[in-house]
Amino acid sequence: MKKPHQFKQSMVTKAVSVLLGTATVFPAIAQSTDPVEVIEVTGLRSSLAEAASIKRESIGVVDAISAEDIGKFPDTNLAESLQRITGVSISRTNGEGNEITVRGFGGSNNMITLNGRMMPAAQTYGGGSGADGTTRGGSTRAFDFANLASEGIRGVEVYKTSKANIATGGIGATVNIKTARPLDTPGFRATTGVKAVHDTTNRAGNDVTPELSGLVSWTDDDAKFGVALTGSIQERHSGYVGATVNDWNIGVWGDPNDPDTLFNNSGDIYQNAPDVGQLYARPNDLRYAFSDTERTRTNAQLTLQYAASDNLVATFDYLYAENEIQEHRGEITNWVQNGSNVTSVIFDDGPVATPIYIAESYPGTVDEGYEQQWREQTNTLNSAGINLEYFASDNLMFSLDAHHSKMESLPSGPSDNAASGEIAVGIGAPSVSSREWWYDTELPTYRNVYDDSARGNGNGIIDAGDVGSSILRFRHASQATEINQIKLDGKWMFDDGEIDFGIETRAMEMVARQTAGDNMTLGNWGIANPGEFSDGLLQPINVGAMFEDFNTGQSQGMGFIADPVALAREGIALYPSDANFFGVSSVFSNNDVVKEDTTAAYFQVHMSGELGGMPANFLAGVRYEKTDVTSTSLVTPPSYLIWENNNDFSLYTDPSTDTIPLSVKADYDHLLPSLDFDIMLTDDVKARFSYSKTIARAGYGDLRVSPSGFGTSGSTLNGTRATASSSNPALLPLESDNFDVSAEWYFEENSYASVGFFEKRVANFIGTGQEDRTFFGILDQTNGPRAIAAAEALRERGFAVDDTSLFAMMVLLEQPEAFPNGADDYTGSAEQLLQLGETPGWDIVPEAGDPEMVFRTSLPQNNKEAKLYGAELALQHFFGETGFGFQANYTLVRGDIGFDNTGSPDVSQFALAGLSDTANFVFIYDKDGLTARVAYNWRDEYLNRINYRGSNNPTYVESYAQIDANVSYAVNEQLTVFVEGINITGEDRREHGRTRNQLWYLEDLGARYQLGVRYNF
Repeated sequence: MKKPHQFKQSMVTKAVSVLLGTATVFPAIAQSTDPVEVIEVTGLRSSLAEAASIKRESIGVVDAISAEDIGKFPDTNLAESLQRITGVSISRTNGEGNEITVRGFGGSNNMITLNGRMMPAAQTYGGGSGADGTTRGGSTRAFDFANLASEGIRGVEVYKTSKANIATGGIGATVNIKTARPLDTPGFRATTGVKAVHDTTNRAGNDVTPELSGLVSWTDDDAKFGVALTGSIQERHSGYVGATVNDWNIGVWGDPNDPDTLFNNSGDIYQNAPDVGQLYARPNDLRYAFSDTERTRTNAQLTLQYAASDNLVATFDYLYAENEIQEHRGEITNWVQNGSNVTSVIFDDGPVATPIYIAESYPGTVDEGYEQQWREQTNTLNSAGINLEYFASDNLMFSLDAHHSKMESLPSGPSDNAASGEIAVGIGAPSVSSREWWYDTELPTYRNVYDDSARGNGNGIIDAGDVGSSILRFRHASQATEINQIKLDGKWMFDDGEIDFGIETRAMEMVARQTAGDNMTLGNWGIANPGEFSDGLLQPINVGAMFEDFNTGQSQGMGFIADPVALAREGIALYPSDANFFGVSSVFSNNDVVKEDTTAAYFQVHMSGELGGMPANFLAGVRYEKTDVTSTSLVTPPSYLIWENNNDFSLYTDPSTDTIPLSVKADYDHLLPSLDFDIMLTDDVKARFSYSKTIARAGYGDLRVSPSGFGTSGSTLNGTRATASSSNPALLPLESDNFDVSAEWYFEENSYASVGFFEKRVANFIGTGQEDRTFFGILDQTNGPRAIAAAEALRERGFAVDDTSLFAMMVLLEQPEAFPNGADDYTGSAEQLLQLGETPGWDIVPEAGDPEMVFRTSLPQNNKEAKLYGAELALQHFFGETGFGFQANYTLVRGDIGFDNTGSPDVSQFALAGLSDTANFVFIYDKDGLTARVAYNWRDEYLNRINYRGSNNPTYVESYAQIDANVSYAVNEQLTVFVEGINITGEDRREHGRTRNQLWYLEDLGARYQLGVRYNF
């Protein structure tokens, strides 16, 4: 009599177990307990049929995409391929996927491995300037897939449920990138591919750029020794035109602590004014931007394999990836003023009242900015490893794997000392007499009235003769992450299943640095000398005409373009001083090292058989990990903030100041259980259940010791809060209890429907706390005796006490030789304000008697819990022998904590970022050598950042849909021709704040087309 709960191993399961358990090309992560759902490229329909078969036999939730040969990966970018998988969505930079989000968790909370080895992450760009939505300051754990070309990759696996033998670090998923192994395909083979790439957004580079790739794989006749070499080089020339608002200031209407409102004008200028107590907004500016980028990506991999005997296989592999990026970016900037300059404000009807119209008129003229930026960065990945697999007997095998990997993201721009990441040359024309803005359209618009008669060449048009310099900045940011990892895995196979066990040690070191963004004063903020640049250096550019998908309304959109490097050198020559030189600051604002040493051990049991007469699989395991953290920072204490003009401040650090080493140690350990179970309820229906506990470590930036980000955008006397940020090396990892339940119905051959539900209960989420702190004895000149005296003098003479007038009066009172009558000499005229704000040496610095500056300091804390849940639906079907078929999936993700858009701007919030629904539909044709695929990918709006900028704002990336297509034709067994289109409808990217009228960032993007051939030898 059969026992109701007796397990009995099935022949199919045993075969799969033996196959996967003995495959030398798979790392320890890819064992029989981790079967893979594969999308094979050779014969698309047959590969999808194989995927359905393996999905039916798999344990846990694992998806993947694979390619037979180099150049046959379904997409040109790994992230863009992964977005086709149910539950996976991506973020994009410059129209190209770079980071993935899995079930609501972003790149920093997903573990990326290469052949089962943890990969280092490093990502800086633009010197960390924060000038737009693309700059990065380092300290990330998120792997940037844009550094790897898809042509050199054999496959990518996504483990949505965790197991004891999988390294920790991915709450969303563990993503394993696989590369080719020569012993996997004995004999000789070679293939080469050539692509011609046309990016429709390109303006400054070549309209057609090349991509070359190749693979050579060889083994001896006995398949004992093998060598594989792959390589690819890709060039992409692209660009974009866009818009950004640097900050949205949020206030409370009628708040007595907010003098005369954020606009500092209490006159009858407001229409549809907010209710008392309602939140309202004021933008800092509106910027139109253009960008031209050239990227060269080089990948190469060498793999050597030697089967010393039937029981021992050795594999050595080395991966090199380099991504060189150069970008020229320019802006047209129109700053929103305040005080008596504001003549009209119309608010919308939103819950956070946002101006849809602002008008200003000036007693003289103000400037329109045309800053030019040069950015240059080189990202380099080196990974070398060796793997030994030894079969001690028919039932027992061991795998020893060791590797060293290093990822560097380093600035590589011109400089006379350390390399620059960004050179930003401030230029502008001080010829605007009045301005208007409209913020109620997708692309906000503006209109200026110009007058170059007083401070220009007086010819009635804005040209190079009206343009002068302001401030020059050099920025340098870098990140380097190094990992040394050794793993010993074992597998014991027996009649009813197998036991996996192993130990691991991993040492990680991350170094992040950023130099102080010192301001080099050229013509200063007021553009002292319009027309100072040499003939031909500045050329006019119509940025407004570059927008294809947005209406620029009444915006003139006229700016200037110039070589930023030549512009910087000429500016330094025009204003020579000890403070002005062609190079980055010698002072590091951040100089941080984070070390994590981890030891781990795991044990898991897999059994397969029958339960109540139905085939079933059971897998249970536990993993123990202990991590020691050492965080060290070399801190150069800043001296003070220089008040340069109304809301312009720069941080000054005395170069002779000694650095101070700060160090903190911490440790933690975790016991992480996992359980997987599946059962065939009928011949066609399979049900699954999985549970696991996973962790994801805090971002490197949160683990630093040093405080940073000291700054203010106005005087504390007028209610502006100085801000800073601090870190917390003792942060604990996030802990998640994960539950998965799913069912699959295989209703026809090669066709199935599946539905799954998941829930993640996460503790130790990192929220942001705020404390009012003082640092390093920094004094506050904006709220000391001089500021109080200046404010009183202004009130006595009937002038508004805004930051412009307060700064001007303080300067005037400090220059008795120029103003012998003291405060009575103050007129508030445009000419006097220019003199007071732009005369060299008249900046205001702290002095004895000023109070210490109080910084509203943000710091990370383990103080939040949250729950994510959702559902995944997938459908695959082919229509008989017609060659036609489709794949479709939809993922729903929800969380129990969102951002309160009407929350106080003075209080930081906690919310779950990255949560959004996603959908894919892929139409397929595969018959008689012709393969066609049209893929539609959609991601709903999602919260991208929280507590952003000075008013603790959110940023939301708006919903995005993209269509990609490729068609290939096999002329014969050797030659294949193909054409690909990416984002063929030219969809754009837009990001907003608390309401849609609060634009943060917009990119007008376009399609990219590729025509190529591939030849197999």
